[in-house]
Amino acid sequence: MHRRSFLKQTGLITVGLSLAEVAAASAMVPVNKLPKWKGFNVLDFYIPDPTPSRRPTTEEHFKWMRDWGFDFIRIPIAYPHYLKFDRSRNITPEEVYAVDKQQVEEIQTLVAMGHKYDMHVCLNLHRAPGYCINAGFHEPYNLWTDQAAQDAFCWHWNMWAKEYKSISRKKISFDLLNEPSMRADMNDQHSPSGPVPGDVYRKVAKAALEAIRKENPDHLVIADGNSGGNMVIPELMDLDIAQSCRGYFPHAISHYKAPWANKDPEHLPEPLWPGQVGNQYLSRPMLERYYRPWIELMEKGVGVHCGEAGCWKKTPHGVFIAWFSDVLEILSAHQIGFATWNFIGDFGILDSGREDVVYADWYGHKLDRELLELMKKY
Repeated sequence: MHRRSFLKQTGLITVGLSLAEVAAASAMVPVNKLPKWKGFNVLDFYIPDPTPSRRPTTEEHFKWMRDWGFDFIRIPIAYPHYLKFDRSRNITPEEVYAVDKQQVEEIQTLVAMGHKYDMHVCLNLHRAPGYCINAGFHEPYNLWTDQAAQDAFCWHWNMWAKEYKSISRKKISFDLLNEPSMRADMNDQHSPSGPVPGDVYRKVAKAALEAIRKENPDHLVIADGNSGGNMVIPELMDLDIAQSCRGYFPHAISHYKAPWANKDPEHLPEPLWPGQVGNQYLSRPMLERYYRPWIELMEKGVGVHCGEAGCWKKTPHGVFIAWFSDVLEILSAHQIGFATWNFIGDFGILDSGREDVVYADWYGHKLDRELLELMKKY
């Protein structure tokens, strides 16, 4: 036994605690029911149209992730990506079930590649029948108000659960819906939005859980936080569903000048961390308050993971690193893992397009080594 450990334990015994009581006290420290996975979102299938050319995630990319110490990928999927229908017009409710086997097989190939390189793979419906946080595709109904949409939602999750019926929860999980919210106009990116009523979210999530567990009662199911991933969902606490938070708070840092997140992206106050930005002072204490409900949720026995995190490319790199260091330190202190929004691209460690980074060459890619080292640290 190391001298420090010996002195600590004998000191506890001196004040009346036995070694057995010390062990029991240690066991009472809250443990996250989800592993502390860390990794990336990979964006091969997150847009509705499969035809535009995208840089696919390759076996070489997975090898780099594994060799750098990462063990998690989240695959956001737009359900129309794996359907076959006439894309020159709006999709009909009947066509929501028209699965394109070839596109499904491409998703399966990516999952298998992740498993080959020891990644836990999290499948997520980034766009589900009747809802997406993003505009750009006309849904035939509303997930929160229409039973037909909810039935289709469950049908799709039952399909994916059946495909991975025999795969261990250690290797695959099902993240029900990306960033749920209520938006006044789903076709308007900047339309006012707020949290989904708790009873409605519970109804939809519970039905999907049952559709998934019908195929394998041990399947691991995750629900994104309410109001765009920001709010704990108390209405789900009694269900066997983990919850996923976000690493984007505050948006003044993470989404600085992002056109989809700001009505007037060119006229924003320069981000600082810490510092006064507009009418608020941004600092670590505000982050600690933001994550407190998630930490308390974990302490009550609900698994927690941060399914998306990072900064868009316009945030000054030094500000990004200072802020993200605080985010990861807070999450890590409570054994909460994380995934950045992408691996290659605007939020990524490769080819992010930042203008204030001295990149390292990495097999023809531009590597943000400082960000990589920060992520590896936690």
